[in-house]
Amino acid sequence: MPVLTYREALNQALREELARDPDVLLFGEDVAEYGGSFKVTQGLLQEFGPRRVLDTPISEAAIVGTAVGLALGGLRPVAELMTVNFALVAFDQIVNHLAKMYFMFGGQCPMPVTIRAPGGGGHQLGAQHSHSLEAVFSHFPGLKVVYPSTPRTAKALLLAAIRDDDPVLFLEHEGLYNDKGEVPEGLEPLPLGRAEVVRPGEDVTLVGYGRMARLALEAAEALEADEISAEVVDLLSLRPLDWDTVAASVARTRRAVVVEECWPRCGIGADLVAGLCDRVFWELEAPIVRVSGEDIPAPYARELEQACIPDPAKIAAAARRVVDA
Repeated sequence: MPVLTYREALNQALREELARDPDVLLFGEDVAEYGGSFKVTQGLLQEFGPRRVLDTPISEAAIVGTAVGLALGGLRPVAELMTVNFALVAFDQIVNHLAKMYFMFGGQCPMPVTIRAPGGGGHQLGAQHSHSLEAVFSHFPGLKVVYPSTPRTAKALLLAAIRDDDPVLFLEHEGLYNDKGEVPEGLEPLPLGRAEVVRPGEDVTLVGYGRMARLALEAAEALEADEISAEVVDLLSLRPLDWDTVAASVARTRRAVVVEECWPRCGIGADLVAGLCDRVFWELEAPIVRVSGEDIPAPYARELEQACIPDPAKIAAAARRVVDA
């Protein structure tokens, strides 16, 4: 089975969709000549030409606004934002136009727009370029939010996002681009809104997404030394969220740790705890624990920044507390 990096898997998905559907086009800052800020779109301009792969001015509001207009005109645009932190510049276009137009006009205007946005911390890019804003955008009905963790899921979910008639915010953690994994040839799209149990276990469920799902797997391996069997659930999609898979796992293990890189207040973890209490409260043997990013703007200093982000040791320690409770 071919082994690809996360970056190569995304590039392969974009290439296949450009070849399959003439209505698909890519645009964003430096996606054409430069091949993308993280080289995800490398080679696509040369293969599909400047009418399908376009560079734009540095204006996120214009990029998303253009995507909305192209979708209204019957095309299937894929827009790249240089970082999800800059999505705040296009906040009105995303949450008031992209997410709502289908509903405001009685379903007469499907909005098949995919916005790709790298994010996450750990690269010393400072407080305006290092954050995880998935909770912000998961708040809005009408917008789907996807966050793959492996090359296989990155490709399969991007295929699905581009073919979806609803707007999809497709998040990519900057710390995953060089990660390698098996990607089957002829991979089919993975349905949006479906989580995966990526490691079976008996004693506690670790719930993560994006890079946090990878760290949860590392924590689960470390817990083996303590004879703790941890199940890991990779959410993959944050909106819609696969409550059935998450709740079934927690009901079985009776303990849970939820892991997020975003801030704890009003974050994905808070939402997960509330939702799990609604569904499996009487099955729990211990309170659910959250492992979140620290509640401060990201520091630039490497040691301080690393201390603000969850790691396998913090996740494993939380799991031990839950199991010992």
